[in-house]
Amino acid sequence: MGHRLFTVALAALLASTACKSSSGSPDTPTGPSPTGPIVYVAVGASDGIGFGSSAVCFPFTECPDGAGYVQILRRDLIATGRTLTHQNLSIPGAVLSRAVEDLARDIGRTVPGNFVDREGPFVPADATHVTIFAGGNDTNIISEGARQRGGSDPNGFADAQVRQWGIDLNELISRIRSRAPNARIVALNLPNLGGAPYVASRPTADKSLIQRVAIGLTDRVNALTAQGVLVADLMCDARLYQASNYASDGFHPGDGGYRVFAELTLPALRDGANNQPNANCAQRRLFP
Repeated sequence: MGHRLFTVALAALLASTACKSSSGSPDTPTGPSPTGPIVYVAVGASDGIGFGSSAVCFPFTECPDGAGYVQILRRDLIATGRTLTHQNLSIPGAVLSRAVEDLARDIGRTVPGNFVDREGPFVPADATHVTIFAGGNDTNIISEGARQRGGSDPNGFADAQVRQWGIDLNELISRIRSRAPNARIVALNLPNLGGAPYVASRPTADKSLIQRVAIGLTDRVNALTAQGVLVADLMCDARLYQASNYASDGFHPGDGGYRVFAELTLPALRDGANNQPNANCAQRRLFP
C-alpha cells in the first residue's frame, strides 16, 4: 500500500543483489521441502514494512520486532523450529508494473518503482516461501486515472487497466517462478477499498469506482489459483472493514489489521493449505 517513504536503501539493494536465473520450469513448481531451511521473501509495498502499525520497519531489513504482517509471518515461520532466512523486497509506494507507473505519471503522481521490474528480479533462487501483496496503490491510481482520463466511460477505462494489470501480475509470477521454481507462492487479494475509512466521506460514485477496481484486481489475484499460487482471501473477511483495524490514515492497516493479514496468510504459507477464495461474498457489493 502507498507511502512516499523511499530511501537510498533501494539503490543499495539493486546494486548489491545478484540476478542469477534458475533452470527450473516456472509452470511445474514442486513446492518447498517440508523439513528443510526456509527462505522467506516478501514482495510488497509499504504494507511490507508495516506502515501504519506501531512498529514500522526500515525498508529491506529483517526487522524482527516489526508489527506488520510480514514480520508477524517471519516470527510464525521461525516458531516452526526450522532455520529461516528472510528477505523483504517491499518498496513503499510501489505499484505492480510499468503500466501503472505510466498511468500515475499521466495523472500527475510519482511512484518509486514497480514489483515486476524492481522486486521480481531480486527474488533469490533458493527462495522457498514468497508472499505477494499488490494492488492497494494500483487501485487508487487506476480509479483516479479513470476519473481524469475515462471521459464518458470511466468504468470502461478502469476495466481496461484492470485487464492489463492481470497480464502484468502473471508476468510477475512467471519471473518469480523462473528464479525460484520450488517456492510456495502466496498472494493476498485486496479488501474492497471502497469500504475503507480513507474514502468514507467521498461521494458514492467514487466509492463504487474504487470498489470496481479493487474487485477487478482481486479477481486477477484469485485466478492465480489455476497456476498453483495459494491465495489469502482478504476481500471477504469482515474484520478488514472495521475502522479500528486501520491506521489513522484510513488506508493502511493498523496493528489489528496486520494481525488479520497474517492470520489469513499463515496456513497457506506455512502448511500449503489451499482454501479457495470466496467469489461471492457480501463484501464485494458494498456499493451499487
